[in-house]
Amino acid sequence: MAKPNLYQRLRANAQVRYALFVTGVLLMIVAALIGPLPGPGFVILFPIGLMLALQNSLWAKRRYVRFKMRHPRYGDWADRLMRRVSAARRRARAALDRLDGD
Repeated sequence: MAKPNLYQRLRANAQVRYALFVTGVLLMIVAALIGPLPGPGFVILFPIGLMLALQNSLWAKRRYVRFKMRHPRYGDWADRLMRRVSAARRRARAALDRLDGD
């Protein structure tokens, strides 16, 4: 079995997970504040903050899943911004289903 790296060992600590979650929330707030400014600030900061929040909070994961169920189009945009592997798999599977259906 592979030895866990430093990031995985740190994330095992509840205080570190909480700090990472708070950092993610702060990044999302900052992204919303600088969003109107010219440049790609929002597109860079918001996905990073969202990823930190989702990786370190079960509450955030549940909220994100509910959001994606209610608004699948916006959930797909968020997945694309975060470059989620599961979203890429889902898109590839949907494309294959469309090809098979024709």
